Amino acid sequence: LAGGIILGVALWLRHDSQTTNILYLQLGDKQAPNTFYVGIYILIAVGAVMMFVGFLGCYGAIQESQCLLGTFFTCLVILFACEVAAGIWGFVNKDQIAKDVKQFYDQAFQQALMADSETNNGRAVVKTFHETLDCCGPDNAIGAVTPLWRDDLCPKKDSILKTFLETSSCHKKIDELFSRKLYLIGIAAIVVAVIMIFEMILSMVLCCGIRNSSVY
Repeated sequence: LAGGIILGVALWLRHDSQTTNILYLQLGDKQAPNTFYVGIYILIAVGAVMMFVGFLGCYGAIQESQCLLGTFFTCLVILFACEVAAGIWGFVNKDQIAKDVKQFYDQAFQQALMADSETNNGRAVVKTFHETLDCCGPDNAIGAVTPLWRDDLCPKKDSILKTFLETSSCHKKIDELFSRKLYLIGIAAIVVAVIMIFEMILSMVLCCGIRNSSVY
């Protein structure tokens, strides 16, 4: 059940419309940074393997098989080690993920403001960012006045003044998006780690109980 929950959360994060709209973008021959998906794929793999390993543990407990319970324990140790490694990787790269996406957005924004922007897809990339995140412009002076002089790039409001007052910086929105998603991944990883620790303890207790049983 825990494996199924983790797999479901990971698949939801993988196919979330906001992240897929942004991370599938291409600026010329440059692909949007998709480092974020590394953590998602690890969660998907852990969830799928946990479901299989959980079945192995249940079957081993029903059959009272020391071999199956020992295999179950070994698989859990390997999964736990992989999860700790993924957690360390995520903690180290949590700021870099948003930074890379912001740099990609800034490059597209600069191209969208150029006179020959119609010859590249910078304008389309920027508009996708703006519509997906409901934002307009980077976190600087140019970005602050973008809704006034380039309202064609910004999400449409009732008036230009309302667009200027109610539209947030895209840098801020990108930070919010990935910090929220990484927060969910972190919670899922902690829940899995706690469950795994209990599973390892209980499987060893059961294995030792079977070994010491008078039946054998």
